[in-house]
Amino acid sequence: MIEVKVKDADLQQAAEKGMDEFIDVFKEAILKAIGGELNDETIGLLNADQVTLLGYISMRDEVMDGGFIQLIHNGLGGFVYLNPFDKALRNWGLQNLYRIVNKSHKLYNLYHEAIEQDCTQEEFDALYEKYSEFDDFDDAFVEGEEGFTSQVAHYVDEHIENFATIEHE
Repeated sequence: MIEVKVKDADLQQAAEKGMDEFIDVFKEAILKAIGGELNDETIGLLNADQVTLLGYISMRDEVMDGGFIQLIHNGLGGFVYLNPFDKALRNWGLQNLYRIVNKSHKLYNLYHEAIEQDCTQEEFDALYEKYSEFDDFDDAFVEGEEGFTSQVAHYVDEHIENFATIEHE
């Protein structure tokens, strides 16, 4: 395991700003510790909670920007659907998000090969109409995002030692 360090002052300042900023401090520290990118080599340097946090943030950013189709097209479907990511979310207490990921897994299995193909912007835009079954999952995620992020921030706060060592100045 690689050591991830967070300055207490940075954490306090972020916590005052909000939950997004709070979890972002950990995300940035984890990415810095692994050289800026989560990949096949660096994932082994992290513990399950650190990987799950990076996965949640990546999933949140993709789905909030372009839904599950964008998430899959941009190559994150394998991480979300082919790993125990949904079970980690459930273990963190995110039951509703677990259900969204778990239920949308069937659609991933059916359509991921077509969605992952290189395509023009026009072809990509057409995927939303062609695979409109994802709409309900997109809506459920967007509606629940603030609560999901709050639950993630709470989990991180309750298990800080799983994410980083806090440096007191």
